[in-house]
Amino acid sequence: MTIGIAVIGAGMAGKAHAAAYRVAPTLYDSTLPDLRYVSICDVNPEISQATARRYGYERGDTDWRAIAGDPGIDVVSVVIANSLHLEVVKGLLEAGKHVLCEKPLSDTLASAREMARLAQEASTLARIGLTYQRQPGIAAIRDWIRDGTLGRVHHFSGRYWCDYGCDPMAPISWRYKGPMGSGALADVGSHLTYLAEFLCGEVTAVSGGAFTTVVAERPVPLGNVIGHELAAVSDRMEAVENDDYATYTATFSQAAGSLEASRVAAGYPNGLAIEVFCENGAANYHQARPSQIRLYLNGNQPGANGYRTVNLGADHPYVSAGMPIDVAGVGFGQNEGFAYQARAFLEEVVGIPEERSLPRNASFGEGVHNMEILAAVVQSAERNGEQVKL
Repeated sequence: MTIGIAVIGAGMAGKAHAAAYRVAPTLYDSTLPDLRYVSICDVNPEISQATARRYGYERGDTDWRAIAGDPGIDVVSVVIANSLHLEVVKGLLEAGKHVLCEKPLSDTLASAREMARLAQEASTLARIGLTYQRQPGIAAIRDWIRDGTLGRVHHFSGRYWCDYGCDPMAPISWRYKGPMGSGALADVGSHLTYLAEFLCGEVTAVSGGAFTTVVAERPVPLGNVIGHELAAVSDRMEAVENDDYATYTATFSQAAGSLEASRVAAGYPNGLAIEVFCENGAANYHQARPSQIRLYLNGNQPGANGYRTVNLGADHPYVSAGMPIDVAGVGFGQNEGFAYQARAFLEEVVGIPEERSLPRNASFGEGVHNMEILAAVVQSAERNGEQVKL
């Protein structure tokens, strides 16, 4: 048995998926069959071919249909504009491919629900990539909540601050188009919302929804734009349609939390930070220090208690036997999360039992649920912060 792999989309996250499939078989023991790295697909032929060469894939394609029609390809990552997800995923599932789709699931809730329906009827697997559940520090905090070390969450504080939209001369792209809620909230707030539920349980209501657009218009690029890169631009400007900044309050069954998402937070290229306050203490994680978490436990000596830094290592999720140097203090970051994600997807594809596999990736149904929360935030904002129940 061999598994043929392809990635559709050769931008920033597309490269992360391409690299992750290369690393996946080197994690842990060799329980996967042989992998064939077949194709990187992008509408720009130079980019698709260059990315294929960089990561050792056999070819570059410019049309996703070439991947759907190739019987030698079994597993496909879809890493393209949200508005294209439905068409491409539908075609791939109908062609019998296993699909790992980037978040958010789609550009509209109706499209996401249709994708979930298609996935349920498909004979192959369809999963959504929410990589931060693979961060050892975040997984460790969840374990401490569940095993009673921290215990029940009282409240959650989370922010995902990025600065890729700070420069008003950053070119217009699909990221800046669409209704309110499809900007910073969908781009990075989808991660933050998923993590809030990952740690605190399901969101039952949202309130205080608010959006701000800081940069009203952006220049049209002269050529292709990859990811968040700056590029040569023309004198023509186009309006920014969606949110640069979003905030809301979430209510869980036994807790509450505040969440912020921004693409105009100067000085924070990738500033994910979460903190949970629990019945037995508190813990926090910051993406700037991904190999460390901070832990506070109640009941220690008065006057000498406080947060302590925990260096992640072999006693924590994913790290043990999953890295070449699996000792505390050896750094790792967001790229490794994509590798754990790819490994988990491949293990599910080949039928390794869940009890002997990494935790499964989220289903399309979970992707729909994530988008339902984001839609509720939009409704709250439209009603001047009124509470919206889920």
